[in-house]
Amino acid sequence: QVQLVESGGGLVQAGGSLRLSCAASGRAFSSYAMGWFRQAPGKEREFVAAISWGGRSTYYTDSVKGRFTISRDNAKNTVYLQMNSLKPEDTAVYYCTASLHTGIRTEGYDYTYWGQGTQVTVSS
Repeated sequence: QVQLVESGGGLVQAGGSLRLSCAASGRAFSSYAMGWFRQAPGKEREFVAAISWGGRSTYYTDSVKGRFTISRDNAKNTVYLQMNSLKPEDTAVYYCTASLHTGIRTEGYDYTYWGQGTQVTVSS
């Protein structure tokens, strides 16, 4: 079992930055691929970014490429999402996820564990 707790969300102006953190408890964190998804009001949940178990591989949805960076610190059981040049369309609840797979996954059904979410609001 893995518990995930996100933090770092908040209100920021367009063009600003936020760093989300996801602290994981439970065993074998370093063997899981990790991901971030988001869900805006009235929209379906969408994939944002993923990182392989060792951190060597990352993948991003097109809309955040060049602006967001996913990383992980396996010694701290933590995964991060650095978000720069934020836009109003980035406003959503952001969810941290853990997959039993070791490689990159982009579909929600490939992720077993989910955090409670953290709100990110970008004002124009």
